[in-house]
Amino acid sequence: MKRILLLSGVAVALFSCSKKQEEPKNEETVAQKLEYAVFGDSISDKDVLTNAEMMTKFKDLKETDTIQVKFKSKINGVCQKKGCWMTMDLGEEKEAFVKFKDYGFFVPMNAENQEAIVSGKAFVSVESVADQKHYAKDAGKSQVAIDSITQPKVTYSFMADGVLISK
Repeated sequence: MKRILLLSGVAVALFSCSKKQEEPKNEETVAQKLEYAVFGDSISDKDVLTNAEMMTKFKDLKETDTIQVKFKSKINGVCQKKGCWMTMDLGEEKEAFVKFKDYGFFVPMNAENQEAIVSGKAFVSVESVADQKHYAKDAGKSQVAIDSITQPKVTYSFMADGVLISK
């Protein structure tokens, strides 16, 4: 009788140890773990603007305005030296130029054409010829393309504190 009780106690202990404890299921956390790689601050994939909605917001901004926003779009390009900036499609043949807060994180250099969500501050800036040439060089553009930059341009800019890139 003692053996039966001892064996059943050992069996219960073994089965209870092998049962995996389930983590609490937070929908945002589960979605991020399954669908996105996180860069910078951890952000959610909820309440995100489309690229068209973001373009509308940019059109309403003046050069000194900033807005805190989150939007999702396709990555058109990434800095090929470090991954320290990227461009995102806004539709209408326009792009948002995204940098990362405090130069605190980078994105993979092979992230082009993936979907991403960025959270941070959107603003409009005027980009000098020198800056445009620097970014063109970082993007791996030809010398002819770099030399063709001769005018400052209005840029839809974004300072991201967090980025999610689809896996």
